[in-house]
Amino acid sequence: MTEATDAADATQAGDVTDKWRAVARATGPADRAAAEEGVRLAYRLAGLPEPESILWVDSPREGAVLAARITAAGTAGRGVRDAVRTRPWATARRRLLDRLGPAGWAEHWALTGGQLWDGMVMLTDRIRTAVTEDRTGVVAAGQADPLVLLDAVLGQYDAAWLAAFDGQEGGEGLAGLAAVARSAGWWWPYERTVVVCERPVELHLDEAGRLDSGDGPALAFPDDFALYAWRGMPVPAEFLAELAELTPRRIREEGNAELRRVMLEHYGYDRYLRESGAEPVQRDETGMLWRLELEGDEPQVMVEVVNSTPEPDGTHRTYWLRVPPRTRTAREGVAWTFGLEEAEYAPMRQT
Repeated sequence: MTEATDAADATQAGDVTDKWRAVARATGPADRAAAEEGVRLAYRLAGLPEPESILWVDSPREGAVLAARITAAGTAGRGVRDAVRTRPWATARRRLLDRLGPAGWAEHWALTGGQLWDGMVMLTDRIRTAVTEDRTGVVAAGQADPLVLLDAVLGQYDAAWLAAFDGQEGGEGLAGLAAVARSAGWWWPYERTVVVCERPVELHLDEAGRLDSGDGPALAFPDDFALYAWRGMPVPAEFLAELAELTPRRIREEGNAELRRVMLEHYGYDRYLRESGAEPVQRDETGMLWRLELEGDEPQVMVEVVNSTPEPDGTHRTYWLRVPPRTRTAREGVAWTFGLEEAEYAPMRQT
């Protein structure tokens, strides 16, 4: 192949990936008619009778509860996810792998589905965790265990795989799945009944593709099911409301180191140190030691360290480590966080 052909293929792959990235990030009401036709097509392509009924829900949480209820009642029939999703995926992948070879497949995946994979895994894992932990969700309902979440087809969040097979020979068997993904969210396929979820009404991501919002949910569905996050880190909903009212004292009193880091990032490290009256007292290769004298309390001593491992966006995150007031050097403080004396702290590589 010529360089021009390679460039054209890369451009085409980029266009396909951008299209499916937009599908993955789509918000707003589902196209219910198109989604339902996609469901029926997926069943026909799998050699199955079309479902007798299609039920709509407002969120993956509501979908999981309903799927648990109808399977426990025996009204939905057996799950057919393997037939409508897993087997068509496997067939399409095998045909593409046979045609491209291992190296060609790896290159194709890197240009298409690999561009979206991490983001889709992150969103899916966060949703599953939130549904499982929600007191109004599957566990609290007492109708089935959280494994019902594994019965779901991911709709728009299957964008990585769908990007890889879009327009490829052998991808025809995925046409129904692609139609649902372009039109709706998660869905649960059973012999007689299908449960389909609306798309989110809000989705906020940072430049690295992580869930991120400082003034509300980062991901929200038409009901009250929502995820809150700051630069990818889950945070409680009520925590965000505090950010507008932060003071140095409130930051100092926060016991959770990750939440304290979020507070500092939002408030500004320089501003915090300036308004707190902290003073740098020592610097070495591990970081900077700061000391803040507090009236009526022991001094607050912190080590400012920069994570040597870059974030997805290429930046290096700053951490503030609370250490004992007796600490005299940054190295001693970092060693203390590992339960070591200063002389014992000799990392081979910082991470």
